[in-house]
Amino acid sequence: MTDLAFLPATALARRIREREIGCRELLEHYLSRVEKYDSRINAIVVRDFDRARADADAADVALKRGDNLGPLHGVPMTVKESFDVAGLPTTWGLAQYKDTPAASDALAVERFRAAGAIVFGKTNVPVHLADWQTFNPVYGTTNNPWDTTRVPGGSSGGSAAALAAGLTGLEAGSDIGASIRNPAHYCGVYGIKPTWGICSPRGHTLGGTVAQTDISAIGPLARSADDLDLALGIMAGPDPIDGAGWKLELPAPKKERLAEFRVAVMLDDPNAEVDREVQDILQGLADWLARKGAKVSDTARPRIDTGEAQRTYIHLLRAATSGRQTDAEFKANLAKAAALPAADESYHARMLRGMTTHHRDWLAANEKRHKMRLEWARFFEEWDLLLSPAAASAAFPHDHKGERHERTIRVNGKDVPTTDQLFWAGFSCMAYLPGAVAPAGLTPAGLPVGVQIVGPQYGDRTCIHFARLLEREWRAFTPPPGYE
Repeated sequence: MTDLAFLPATALARRIREREIGCRELLEHYLSRVEKYDSRINAIVVRDFDRARADADAADVALKRGDNLGPLHGVPMTVKESFDVAGLPTTWGLAQYKDTPAASDALAVERFRAAGAIVFGKTNVPVHLADWQTFNPVYGTTNNPWDTTRVPGGSSGGSAAALAAGLTGLEAGSDIGASIRNPAHYCGVYGIKPTWGICSPRGHTLGGTVAQTDISAIGPLARSADDLDLALGIMAGPDPIDGAGWKLELPAPKKERLAEFRVAVMLDDPNAEVDREVQDILQGLADWLARKGAKVSDTARPRIDTGEAQRTYIHLLRAATSGRQTDAEFKANLAKAAALPAADESYHARMLRGMTTHHRDWLAANEKRHKMRLEWARFFEEWDLLLSPAAASAAFPHDHKGERHERTIRVNGKDVPTTDQLFWAGFSCMAYLPGAVAPAGLTPAGLPVGVQIVGPQYGDRTCIHFARLLEREWRAFTPPPGYE
């Protein structure tokens, strides 16, 4: 039964269909593991066990009747706390929302339920989903199951931690600054930030907001590439209001074997130094791919100035999240931005400028972004994928002091700003591109390292297929020790 908890959701669904295990039986197995292990990591912070039990019983009855409720019939899953689930609070880590239940399910939750999944809880997030750690005053701190003194990543940190520890079958997260990719890397699971706009975020919101945020995307996290493929197929597609006029048809992968792929590898950049332990693992993967017959280059790049890309991303990122400021905060930040020296190019300065940008300046940054999109498109005419780190290091120790831009992490023996590594988030996702993360190895200290697989716009299924081939031939998900 221990091995059962770590199976992919697709395998769990198959066992249910073949009557090897019942829906309620499987749910109880996960709930018992939550009770046993979650006190260590604090991942599943909003629990809906009674309703889930009723849903699982109904799924068992349907199965006996011969009804198929969908490809995830009876599979227990959780979702990131930032998704609305009817009757449960959506706080984004803010105390003022902890007693306000959502009136209805987010569209993604509706789609997972329609596919047969049993949603039994929600997983922890940082305040405003704005950190690569996961802690907040409502639900406390989430730990990495590989080492509880370290972070699980963020903002989908609870999602990745729950999957790694075998506490849930599948997860739904979101990503604007590696918030799916970074936790997947830190916790040794799979995740994909899809092409921007292909998954409707309706109900992934705070305070009733309905407009889609620039750059931000929702997507799945899982313990296998096949699960990503299935879950993305469930989540993707237009909101009903858009579906009146368009439908989504993601291209199928054109390459079957690793030897057929043309892969560029980018392991470091002046904007975001990468720890040698991470680089060594990814270089080992690149060397192995070359031996398998893939065309591999460590110099091929889109013709984009990476410094300009980083500046543009931070400007657009902070503009995209600027609506979270209160009127008083915005007024104060306007004054701070106006007082900045013109030569100040620190992250904090860029953040303030982005948070208070004039629309004319945003249009200029957006124009730069779209020129970069065209360069990426030209790059992908010659190369199938770009492989890169998801972050500058493996999971780092908890550090809740001060503001995020004031904190540092250890990279190659030096303390560097945590915000530098936003480069590995934004270089591709600012241009709307999909990025998947797959397990690539373990550091000498036994911490997971993932590889980020970036593809062309709408090349999501190619990214996932490449992750699938790596899973079969290089490295698959392995559970952290101590969760047997």
